[in-house]
Amino acid sequence: MVCLLLIMTTLAVYSQVRHHGFINYDDDDYVTENPRVQAGWTMESLTWAITTRFHGHWHPVTWLSHMTDYQLFGLNPAGHHLSSVFLHLANTLLLFFVLNRMTRALLRSALVAAMFALHPLHVEPVAWVADRKDILSAFFWMVTMGVYVHYAAYPGFRRYLLVLIPFVLGLMAKPMVVTLPLVLLLMDYWPLERLEFGESHKGRRRGKDKSLEARYQSAPALRLLLEKGLFFFILGASAVVTVLAMRFERTPGFNLSDFQPTAADMAKSLALYVTYMGKMLWPLHLATPYPTLTMPSPWQIVGAFLLLAGISCWVIWQRRRYPYLLVGWLWYLITLLPVIGLVKVGPHKMADRYVYIPLVGLFVMVAWGVPDLVKGWRHRRLLVGISASVLVLGLAIGSWLQLRHWKDSISLFGHTVTVTSNNSLAHNNLGTAYADQGNFETAMGHYREAIRIEPDYAMALFNLGVALY
Repeated sequence: MVCLLLIMTTLAVYSQVRHHGFINYDDDDYVTENPRVQAGWTMESLTWAITTRFHGHWHPVTWLSHMTDYQLFGLNPAGHHLSSVFLHLANTLLLFFVLNRMTRALLRSALVAAMFALHPLHVEPVAWVADRKDILSAFFWMVTMGVYVHYAAYPGFRRYLLVLIPFVLGLMAKPMVVTLPLVLLLMDYWPLERLEFGESHKGRRRGKDKSLEARYQSAPALRLLLEKGLFFFILGASAVVTVLAMRFERTPGFNLSDFQPTAADMAKSLALYVTYMGKMLWPLHLATPYPTLTMPSPWQIVGAFLLLAGISCWVIWQRRRYPYLLVGWLWYLITLLPVIGLVKVGPHKMADRYVYIPLVGLFVMVAWGVPDLVKGWRHRRLLVGISASVLVLGLAIGSWLQLRHWKDSISLFGHTVTVTSNNSLAHNNLGTAYADQGNFETAMGHYREAIRIEPDYAMALFNLGVALY
């Protein structure tokens, strides 16, 4: 019944994408104007997918996914969009299955899966054809977690190798998966409880839940860390390939010092952690793309640091009573590291798609924390049930409304320039959308606005010249 409800609600919200078109923001590079992708599954195209660093990324599995869609649907955008929806649905069900198997908490696992499926922050990676890499890498992330849980219950070298296969495929879809080995270590702590702290702790765990002790093989911390050694070796190689691909695309001849974050980068990263949390709690004014990040004010930097440090100290203090708080919080902090700006392999920016996996940690904190918070309350079950239903309904409505902005380029970037300010990229792309319709006067207005915001914006200058011609 839970799976049926998850499927019905997700499809009900996202079914409207079958009427959406492609947008003029990377969809051309990935599908509509990419002759390699449009060649389908040929030996030449497969070789290109494996070797290319086009668009500054090395993600052959993502290219193969787009080739498959083109082979099946051609340039009919409905097929490409629905493929993304079904991948998102698969991720939702896998997350539910894995959490439920690890914790045996059916309703809490269902709530996490529902929030994952329906949160408005997850609209961007699903509704944007060119962002297939995020939901595809997340699919292999979920599969890796599921296979790892099976390995934890029945350790063996063959099962260990089986865990590596989806992990490698995930890296080949998008390098965001680099933090997965650390997440597996978090899972060892909770809910698998494989981590041995000493005889007293083992006795406490065994007395608390014999089923968990019997289901998963525990081991000392060092052994569990060494167990992930091959994972770290693989992700190290993947990180080198990613850095080389991105820097080769943008600035050939780079120095290693280019990757050292500055004080400004660290300040922006602190602010971003808090901003994403705020967007999760109140998903208003979501946009694609967001404008270039500006330096936060001193009080914002100090406030963000105090908030993050305060939460970190609190979850560490509560780790014995509520281990899921520590795991969920570290999940959020760790999985955002590759895109928060501290590791400089690309431009420092904000995007909803970056929190597709990280928000799972915060969802776990909510789904497990709220019921425990009201444990002694009268009519607790009724209160939690009604609150969860209202939450899921609100998220579904929010995602439905957000999806309407993804109908085409004009609706998407028109919404973006409305809810953001000084967004040169959105104005340029909105101008291009109007120019494609022959409305050059309106297009030139947006090009000029983009140039006003960013005077040396080469593409906007070029587009304005074409429109004037």
